Amino acid sequence: MLDEISRRLAAGPAHFPHTLDTVQDRLLLIALREEEFAAASFLDQRILTSSTKGDWASLADIAARLDAQARDDAHYIFHIGHVGSTLMSRLLGSVPGILALREPLLLRSLADLWARKDAVDAPWDPAGLPARTLVLRRLLARTFRPDQRAIIKATSFTSEIAPQMVAHGARALFLHVSPQSYMRTILAGEGSRQALATLTGPRLVRLARRLPSMPFRLWSLDEGSRVALAWVTEMLSLSAAEAALPAGSVLWLDFDRFLVEPEASLLQIARHFGLPVGAEDAARIAASPIMLRYSKAPEHRYDAALRRSLQLQAASEHGGALRAGAEWLDRLAREHDEVARLRGVAS
Repeated sequence: MLDEISRRLAAGPAHFPHTLDTVQDRLLLIALREEEFAAASFLDQRILTSSTKGDWASLADIAARLDAQARDDAHYIFHIGHVGSTLMSRLLGSVPGILALREPLLLRSLADLWARKDAVDAPWDPAGLPARTLVLRRLLARTFRPDQRAIIKATSFTSEIAPQMVAHGARALFLHVSPQSYMRTILAGEGSRQALATLTGPRLVRLARRLPSMPFRLWSLDEGSRVALAWVTEMLSLSAAEAALPAGSVLWLDFDRFLVEPEASLLQIARHFGLPVGAEDAARIAASPIMLRYSKAPEHRYDAALRRSLQLQAASEHGGALRAGAEWLDRLAREHDEVARLRGVAS
């Protein structure tokens, strides 16, 4: 069995680390072809089909067989949600030598493990969590060829573990927008509003960890306050991650600015990640049909003009919620300097 595990590990991302079972201390490795990575919007449960092949292996066996010198150089995209991260991942995935991975389920599991590491029901000894995270991080960094490099787009609420995932020498892109733009985008879609309702409770818990004097309770928050809370929670998480990472390893990018200046922004991102992208390459990528499709569901058309139209419609239909969100954020900014600073940077 150990020889078989060694074979799978040597095959790189063709045996992809998908599901972490913390109860039985094992990991599901699923078979994926390179073209499936390029097509997939998500590498979570949505990638699984009736034809997916995979096998479970114990974490101890994987750790014993993983080369101690295995690459650990994946770049990352962290973000606040609904700020073009999937589009950015697809655009960067069109650069030769880049293996773009979008939302591995493993990151959500690790974020939960780190958040609960000191809880009475923590499934893993916190003393061993860094070493186990390193093993899983190296599994995600594997590529099909030595000249490839992985760029991993995280799920929005996993940025708490950015310091644990971005290895020394690797880089991260932090995507964001102003609170006004973010709130309009979330309120413009029924699906995003439903996700907001689901995630507000966990976000409130995260915000309370960073701002212990924060007086709010879930039952007291209207929709406008909840969407403002989502922006500030994710922005504070990114800010804390930047402070914990080596200087120069993070590039912040406003997605709305990217849409105005895509070529210049792509060159800036390429320099940050050390990608061989020149002015002509940036122009070609910016003119790609990828820019005209909804990146999470490429069968649908979506572009900057449609995004602006939907935001304007949201401003008209949800004016009350937007005002409530702005007032809630004003109150928080008056009481917490770090919130005021982030709002000033992003506005």
